Amino acid sequence: MSERALVSALGARAAELDAADELAGLREQFVLDDVVYLDGNSLGALSAGVPGRVDDVVRRQWGELRIRSWEESGWWTAPERIGDRIAPLVGAAAGQIVVGDSTSVNVFKALVGAVRLAGEGRDEILVDATTFPTDGYIAASAARMTGCELRPVDPDEVTSALGSRTAAVLLNHVDYRTGRRFDLPSLTSAIHAAGAVSVWDLCHSAGALPVGLDEHGVDLAVGCTYKYLNGGPGSPAYLYVRAGLQDRFDSPLPGWNSHADPFGMSPSYAPASGALRGRVGTPDILSMLALEAALEVWDGVSIDSVRAKSLALTDFFLECVSAYVPEGRVESVTPSAHAERGSQVALRCADAGAVMKCLIDNGVVGDFRHPDILRFGFTPLYVGFADTERAARVLAETLS
Repeated sequence: MSERALVSALGARAAELDAADELAGLREQFVLDDVVYLDGNSLGALSAGVPGRVDDVVRRQWGELRIRSWEESGWWTAPERIGDRIAPLVGAAAGQIVVGDSTSVNVFKALVGAVRLAGEGRDEILVDATTFPTDGYIAASAARMTGCELRPVDPDEVTSALGSRTAAVLLNHVDYRTGRRFDLPSLTSAIHAAGAVSVWDLCHSAGALPVGLDEHGVDLAVGCTYKYLNGGPGSPAYLYVRAGLQDRFDSPLPGWNSHADPFGMSPSYAPASGALRGRVGTPDILSMLALEAALEVWDGVSIDSVRAKSLALTDFFLECVSAYVPEGRVESVTPSAHAERGSQVALRCADAGAVMKCLIDNGVVGDFRHPDILRFGFTPLYVGFADTERAARVLAETLS
C-alpha cells in the first residue's frame, strides 16, 4: 500500500472510531486548542467549568463572605467532600479518602503510618526500585525515622523479597516512565500474606483505569489530582486509609485540622475519627475548589468506559506508529498486553529530547524522560482517535 493510501485508510479508521466513541462529547467540557494534547499524564487539560468556579470562590466566597465561607461555602468540609467524589474513581466507598497536601507529603504520612500499623518486630520497608524519585527519597526518610532498613526491589521481585521483617511495601500502580501497569490485586494479596502493609501510589492510574481499592483490600493509597483527574497545576493530592484501619492509623504529621476537637486548642493531641486523621493543616481552598469543579466532568462517566477507550486509543496509536514510522527508529517500552498497560505509550528514541521539541513545535504535545523516552499520555475524556492518528503521522514526519 502506498504511503498516501495508508494515511487515507488510517485516517478513515480514526473517523469511524471517533463517530462510535461514547465519550467523544466530553471533549467539549475542556479548554483545548488545535494541538494534539498527549501530556495529560503530566498535567491534565483545563475543564471549562473551572474558571467560573474559581472566580466565584475568589470574588464572592472570599471577597464578600470572607471568614463566613468556612461554614456557609463549605470550605471546612472540602477535604473529605472532595475525597468522596474521588472515591468511586478508585473503587472506594465514601469516608476513606481525604484531600490535601502534596503527593510527597501523603506518601510520607502513609508510609510511616504503615510501619506503625505493622507493629513490633518488623523493621524493613520495601520500595519499588524503579519508582518516581521522590517516592524513593520519602521512603528513605521514612525508613530513617522509623528505624527500618530500606530495600529497593523490582516490582517483579516483591513477592520473593517479602519476609517476616517486612513492615510496609510502597509500589506504583503504573510506572511513570514506561506506562507498565502492575498487578495490584496479586501483589496486595502477597503483601498481606507476609503480614505487611500495602501502600500504593496511584498517580498514573486514577482517572485512567479501574483501581479497586476496596475490592482488593488495599491498606493505604495516595495519588495526585493534576494528571488524569485534571485538577490543575499543583492541585492537592489525596490519602486513602482503609476503613478497617482508620482507628489505628497514626499519622506522623498530626495537625490541628486532624484533631478530634480542632477549635479546642488543646496542648495534647487526640486524633479525629475516620479518614480525617489524614488531615494536617489549613486546606488550600483555592486549588481544592478548582479541583472540585474539575471533577464534575466525571458525573455519569463510567471508569470502565474510560479504560476501554484508553486501551483502544493506545492500541491504535501503536498500530499507526508501526505503519508510519521508519522501522527501527523507535521501540515501544510499554507492554502490549492490556493487563500490563496503563494509559500512556512510551517510545525509546535515540534523540528523544530533540524529537519531542520538534513534535511540540508541530502541534503534538507529549513529553520526554531522560535519557531516551518519548511519553504520550492518552486521556480518554478529551483525546480522540483522529488526534491519535495525527500524532503518529507527525512523529513519522519528524523522524524522517
